[in-house]
Amino acid sequence: MQREPARRSNRDRTEATRADLIAAARKLFIEKPYAETGTPEIVAAAGVTRGALYHHFADKQALFAAVVEQEAEAVAAEVDRASPPSLFARDALIAGSDAYLAAMRTPGRTRLLLLDGPAVLGRAGMDEIDNRHGNRSLREGLVAAMREQSMTRLPVDALTALLASAFDRAALAIEAGGSIEDHRGVLVALIDGLSPALPPAPRPARTR
Repeated sequence: MQREPARRSNRDRTEATRADLIAAARKLFIEKPYAETGTPEIVAAAGVTRGALYHHFADKQALFAAVVEQEAEAVAAEVDRASPPSLFARDALIAGSDAYLAAMRTPGRTRLLLLDGPAVLGRAGMDEIDNRHGNRSLREGLVAAMREQSMTRLPVDALTALLASAFDRAALAIEAGGSIEDHRGVLVALIDGLSPALPPAPRPARTR
């Protein structure tokens, strides 16, 4: 019974070291390109040894993947928080879109998730991360809208991928100085454009 606190302490130290490495790496990865960031400066910034780095991560790319995963998880958490199940599906999608654009304005996040992430991890590796986080949230919202019949039934995986690409392009454009209002308006129009077409209005009765 007396050894349990020691085990907890070891676990806490392990988690703290991992968190320090991820935090230090994130800061460096947004200051300069991935290829120009060396592991010696990462461990120096984290205040740990190279041995500690390689105890937690296979290599620099694995550490970078952990940074990207943490960022993607943070964005998805913001989207989920803004779009609870109590909202109508369409409203949840709009609220989630707004939350995504706001979350992506965190300094360095657009570069990590939309530029360096695919370049370093490959498109397939980045898709795996997206599908665990942001794309999962979006897919769930689209499925809910289709079940609610406020959205035309379409192949959900293809729709998720294409809408996610539109959101990403909007985030990149806003990062480059584009209008938030303009891009938000287009995203809302895209979502509303997926609503089932209204039946044609009845023609007035012909008078003699």
